[in-house]
Amino acid sequence: MKKNVLVMILAGGEGKRLYPLTLDRAKPAVPFGGKYRIIDFVLNNFINSEYYKIKILTQFKSDSLNRHVARCWPMPPFLNQFVDLVPAQMRLGQEWYRGTADAIYQNLNIIEDENPSLVAVFGGDHVYKMDVSQMVDYHKMQAADLSIAAIPVPISQASEFGIIEVDSMFRVTGWQEKPRHNIREIPGRPGWALASMGNYIFNRTVLVEELLLDAANEQSAHDFGKNVIADMIQKGRRVFVYDFATNTVPAQSPIEQGYWRDVGTIDAYWEANMDLVTPSPIFNLYNREWPIKTFSYQAPPAKYVFDQEERRGFATDSIVADGCIISGGRLIRCVLSPFCRINSYSLVEESILMHGVHVGRHAKIRRAIIDKGVEIPPHSRIGYDRAEDEARGFFVSEGGVTVVPKGAILSSQPEPVEVRSL
Repeated sequence: MKKNVLVMILAGGEGKRLYPLTLDRAKPAVPFGGKYRIIDFVLNNFINSEYYKIKILTQFKSDSLNRHVARCWPMPPFLNQFVDLVPAQMRLGQEWYRGTADAIYQNLNIIEDENPSLVAVFGGDHVYKMDVSQMVDYHKMQAADLSIAAIPVPISQASEFGIIEVDSMFRVTGWQEKPRHNIREIPGRPGWALASMGNYIFNRTVLVEELLLDAANEQSAHDFGKNVIADMIQKGRRVFVYDFATNTVPAQSPIEQGYWRDVGTIDAYWEANMDLVTPSPIFNLYNREWPIKTFSYQAPPAKYVFDQEERRGFATDSIVADGCIISGGRLIRCVLSPFCRINSYSLVEESILMHGVHVGRHAKIRRAIIDKGVEIPPHSRIGYDRAEDEARGFFVSEGGVTVVPKGAILSSQPEPVEVRSL
């Protein structure tokens, strides 16, 4: 029964690879898709799947994450439903969480209090849709001790993930952590490997036993993939892979099935946002049968003004949140959070603008992420010259995406002088 499943979401990571967006916020709290936070996607997956007992384990820079969850996800306690924030408490010593397994171990009291049959341990920093009940059904059908959600990836991408080796029945026989050689392929599917999504369904008793053993091992890194799961495989525990590519949600288009993104780098984050704005997106935010809910500001609708030859407010292939004013500027393949303003004669292309960004007149921005509250002076140019952007203190990713961090103060740019021949 669904009431016998306890959900524990790991949301305490630093998100170093997503710097500077994680300069003062946890990775699961990073805005995504205009009005959401990254953590909203895993929470919606569980709520839509009708699992209502959820604990979120937090640690680093959790203030904005705490505020978002508290405002957005109240649940009725008289129905024994909850989305609770659990900060690192050092209940068992003077150390922060030392790894994913240690995070759960330090909160075994929660599992004891709830006494569930199954524990779902999921990450809080990926973008995807999933009917979790299908994975739970698979776990029960296999009489598994542990089920691991995995996604097929080409061998060329295997070095980016934890790769799971399975037999023909998808029982786990081995684990490779970001391998570069001798990569284990999926049986009967050459050229493809199974990448762990970091989402697990455990039998409660097995989880507790394994965490106690891992905690007693001073040589362990206290990580699920490297240590706990590897030990379970060696001991012959019933560990199975659930193929996420088979998961479906109501009213989902075929091109969406199996969509999962680890938005752990600036380039991956930017690309996942751009996935949202195509006419037929491979990740659709508008499916009313699988709604993606979040906190909504009390804000007026977006407004587009001016319709002159060179001063026209419009957006194409873009997402524009409430409270935005597109005042004579142009947006092409952009994602705007609430209360942005795009002033006249400006051009913003393939960019992500977070809450309250103001773009001055005649500014040009291309392939950039502008963090919360930044004021872009008139005539600015961002994303056109890597060396120039880096010299101004901006971060430029390997893929050429410029990030203007929160709190950045940009100097005004001189108005170009028009030179006319005599």
